[in-house]
Amino acid sequence: MASAATLDPALSLYHLLDPAVLADPWPLYRALREAAPVVWDPYLSCWVVTGYDEALFVHKTFSADRTPSAEFMARLGMGEIAPLAEVMSRQMLFLDAPAHTRMRKLCSAAFTPRRVERLAATIAAIADDLIDAALAQGQIDVVADFAEPLPAMVTADLLGVPRADHAQLKAWSADFAEMLGNFQHNPGGVVRVLKSLADMTRYFRSAIREEQRRLGDGLVRSLVEADVDGARLTEDEVIANVIVTMVGGQETTTNLIGNGMLTLLRQPAALAQLRDDPAIGETAIEELLRYETPSQHTGRIARSTVELGGQTIPAGAPVLAVMAAANRDPAQFADPDRLDLARADNRHLAFGWAAHFCFGAPLARLEARLAFAALLRRLDHPALVDQPLVWRQNLGLRGLTALPVRFGAGAQ
Repeated sequence: MASAATLDPALSLYHLLDPAVLADPWPLYRALREAAPVVWDPYLSCWVVTGYDEALFVHKTFSADRTPSAEFMARLGMGEIAPLAEVMSRQMLFLDAPAHTRMRKLCSAAFTPRRVERLAATIAAIADDLIDAALAQGQIDVVADFAEPLPAMVTADLLGVPRADHAQLKAWSADFAEMLGNFQHNPGGVVRVLKSLADMTRYFRSAIREEQRRLGDGLVRSLVEADVDGARLTEDEVIANVIVTMVGGQETTTNLIGNGMLTLLRQPAALAQLRDDPAIGETAIEELLRYETPSQHTGRIARSTVELGGQTIPAGAPVLAVMAAANRDPAQFADPDRLDLARADNRHLAFGWAAHFCFGAPLARLEARLAFAALLRRLDHPALVDQPLVWRQNLGLRGLTALPVRFGAGAQ
């Protein structure tokens, strides 16, 4: 292996397995970035990149095709997870050009800005209905009562499947998300993930073939019918990319709303600023994405030997680009640990960058903007309930298990 900076064991991202560090990872990220923005972590067996410029370089130039084949997994004696490898190998999140280019063109033909814009009224109505249900109680769990069901219902409408299935879609999404963010640290979850994958596959295959329900005018039908210069998606490709769209659309948005609301409740001046000046809604969402990045890191593979951050990364080496750390790099963001809802030129990496920029980012932004507008407009004097916060045991997808909030009797 090429020469590498020696990592202080105290700075390994392995420490995110400690609930206290997981609850407040920013000091670890800062110390690691200041010690070496690019470093080999022998405990995770990968290169860890925490500097903004370096993480941006990784997004632009490194390979996303990091899913082992089913045959490779079988040779390692892990043949039971072959179905998972097969599905991931068809998802554009894990593909490079030209396969990624083909897949993205076809999906773009179905996932249009117009389709997202048409959901605005639906999102606002769902948000109000969920808040209505909580008003009589004088308390709301922002995660369970709002941030989870809102994107789940929107996702069902987007896909064109019955909204009544949203709870099941959310359960499947949560299982798959645990695998994406925590697989190597939670091998015991493989059986549950495989069952959820099999159930999801049957559900969407049935939807496509209209054996049990008439498929609505949604994204599933559009993906089935998408045609770019004669190219079409196979049924398995449609299912694989519906799954990754469903999971990404729910998990990122749920965490953005939950984490963002916690941030605002901890900083009442910022909450009042956003409540009193809705015109800053768009820049506020970008700042919340930067400040409390929902998707903390992403994996890549070095295409060739490259010098980065003073280190030599060999061809084929695994690399972890930590967007959450890069989003607080003072070389890119002035006073990065300060929340500034009006921050200008906020080129954060919360949705990735370049070819693999998050496909559902416009929808996540719209949902979050309308969600915060509804919460701050309708909850009178919201405040945290005095009880410990618990973060999901997921190193990659940062989110709360619950966020109980009480509000005044004058809520409208």
